[in-house]
Amino acid sequence: MSDPMRIVLVGATGLIGRSLIELVSPREDARITGIARRETRLPHGARMEMFVAETDKWGEVIEAIRPEVLVCALGTTWKKAGKDEAAFRAVDHDLVVDTARAAHGHGVERMIAISSIGADTASKNFYLRVKGETERDLVKLGFRRLDVLRPGLLRGKRGSDRRMLERLGIALSPLTDLFLHGGARRYRSISAQTVAEAVLALALRKAGGRFKHDNDAIHRAARHLPRPQD
Repeated sequence: MSDPMRIVLVGATGLIGRSLIELVSPREDARITGIARRETRLPHGARMEMFVAETDKWGEVIEAIRPEVLVCALGTTWKKAGKDEAAFRAVDHDLVVDTARAAHGHGVERMIAISSIGADTASKNFYLRVKGETERDLVKLGFRRLDVLRPGLLRGKRGSDRRMLERLGIALSPLTDLFLHGGARRYRSISAQTVAEAVLALALRKAGGRFKHDNDAIHRAARHLPRPQD
């Protein structure tokens, strides 16, 4: 049996991060290690290590872990950032790119980043513009393989962190998804579990390259996730 894939995860406290931890923990073909700024309660049954460190020390932690793949599910919200553009950019761009740069500098050759549908450096929407700038700057780092996932509206249990409009959008998504066809399909809602399955499937791939995955591509990747060995 080959050694398990070593994955380091930043953004373990979010919806996708927690879904990925739950997915990987019982498997034998991958091992996940999390890095966070503060202590957090792990999902029930999680089998992993979690390092707590200031963000300027994350590079040192990554160097010690020696992972093969960096998975970045970092992200904040406009409300959490105090509705301040600089505070939002500090997390969704600066921290993501700085962590990726540190990982690449310590020999990590592959990265999987969670972005957003509609990410575009020329967008008039601040959130989407920052996401686009982050994608652009990750490409410049030169990972041997970079996968950028652009999911639509995420479905899953996020507790009290849901914003009112987001809750409404999720509640209506079974209906609104029916009207999204053709190029608009990429705006359909998608479960965090499916995104996590796609992340793991992509982490297990060996080929190099740069790839962007919208909802349909995320679903295809998830379907190709190898079943765990008994």
